[in-house]
Amino acid sequence: MAMASTLPVAVTCGDPAGIGIETVVKAWHALRDETVFFLIGDPGHLPKDARAVVIERPDHASEAMSNGLPVLMHAFPVEAIPGQPAPENARSVVEVIERGVELVQSGAASALCTAPISKKELADFGDFTHPGHTEFLGALTNTDRPVMMIASDALRVVPTTIHIPLADVPAALTEDLLEETIRVTHTALQRDFGLPAPRIAVSGLNPHAGEDGLLGIEDAKTILPVCDRLRAEGMALAGPLPADTMFHPEARAQYDAAVMMYHDQALVPAKTLAFDTGVNVTLGLPIVRTSPDHGTAFGIAGNDIASPASMIEAIRLAAAMGKARAA
Repeated sequence: MAMASTLPVAVTCGDPAGIGIETVVKAWHALRDETVFFLIGDPGHLPKDARAVVIERPDHASEAMSNGLPVLMHAFPVEAIPGQPAPENARSVVEVIERGVELVQSGAASALCTAPISKKELADFGDFTHPGHTEFLGALTNTDRPVMMIASDALRVVPTTIHIPLADVPAALTEDLLEETIRVTHTALQRDFGLPAPRIAVSGLNPHAGEDGLLGIEDAKTILPVCDRLRAEGMALAGPLPADTMFHPEARAQYDAAVMMYHDQALVPAKTLAFDTGVNVTLGLPIVRTSPDHGTAFGIAGNDIASPASMIEAIRLAAAMGKARAA
């Protein structure tokens, strides 16, 4: 029996030589009675034993779900060989992402979930000029600064600065950047996670949040003024807090999301607490976007050993966020 009609989640295929498509197939087995979604890609790239149904339009996905993974055809130039990315396919990978964004923007899909890409392959052969998925989605949706969140049942965490050297963080960490990151996080928690009065914990930059200037001045000079200003507006903010005391169970119970100052400050606890089930969420976009928190894993592609846990959670969260935003 087909599921009740609902807007499906659009899932892009990512690099077809990686583990993305095989984890989407496994996700269909786990979610076929729960969540309506479809893959955008080439049906010929699916594992040989995969149950798939080629659909002509996204609104056919609901009826197809009980019979196989719904696949919206996007033909690629050449065969996908697991573990061996093909330069000829790079441009098609980019086109699939563009198509997914268009489908969500047009109202044909509720949300976008993106399988992993090889940034190097796309830069070398796909006319891709962006640092990664997140920045490309920002450009496609005219979003100045999308914000990254890693989300799981255990923790939601947002790094203020992301892929820059640690030595560059203090200069990059401005009041404007931090305020924008907190505001985007606050809005997303309300709009996409259904939390009308979200609680946000904000870390310090230095050990012990600077210890009154003894261990650094950024905490008092940059972070505290932002927190005070947003608290005065009515936001439920705690901080700046010593980062090393923010992630034990009692501390995590006190907030809905943690805003951290740099990449490893955020991702070390996120991957420690939920290595297999963490989801990469892009906040601040006019569309909902999630992604599994792993890469293409070319080294294990095609061996049927890739865990689908993060992909399952990414599709599930995309559907929930899409529903919350629509409401």
